[in-house]
Amino acid sequence: MGRHSHTARALLGDELSRHRHTEEDLATALYRDFGTPLMAFALRLTGNDRHWAEDVVQETLIRAWRNAEKLDRSPEMLRAWLYTVARRIVIDGRRSRKARPQEVEEPDANSVGVPDESDRTLSAMVVYDALRVLSDEQREAIMQTYLRDRTVNDVAETLGVPPGTVKSRLYHAVRALRRALRDRG
Repeated sequence: MGRHSHTARALLGDELSRHRHTEEDLATALYRDFGTPLMAFALRLTGNDRHWAEDVVQETLIRAWRNAEKLDRSPEMLRAWLYTVARRIVIDGRRSRKARPQEVEEPDANSVGVPDESDRTLSAMVVYDALRVLSDEQREAIMQTYLRDRTVNDVAETLGVPPGTVKSRLYHAVRALRRALRDRG
């Protein structure tokens, strides 16, 4: 409100204090004297979300209009009241956004969503092809531990080899798989 003259502030106080003023006069006075700084404040509070900030300013001015009879008429007190109300509106908005599920667009009525397994199938084919570059021992170690979800000790016992051998086979198999998959894109 720094750029507004003292006369404008006095006029606002007069307009707010008159009981015979019209609703439009009050709304106009509030917006004229507080709209721009309140918008800048609301933009900061909303993270520069212009639409949300405009809604905050509008709601703040509506609340001021509704409570005009109770408000302190001095511009400094009005400014403090407006900023406090705007801050509370933003806080309430954030709380309600967290409480509600995220809004999503309605699906197009002419399209039907069908799960597409092609990416998954293609990935499985690439991995299967990459597994073929491994030695039989490495492939068996991968199959037993990663695909059948068995421990190294269980696999070592099944294969009749020490656990260190299974770990070594897994290490070299994973490195070979990474290279093979990287080569396949």
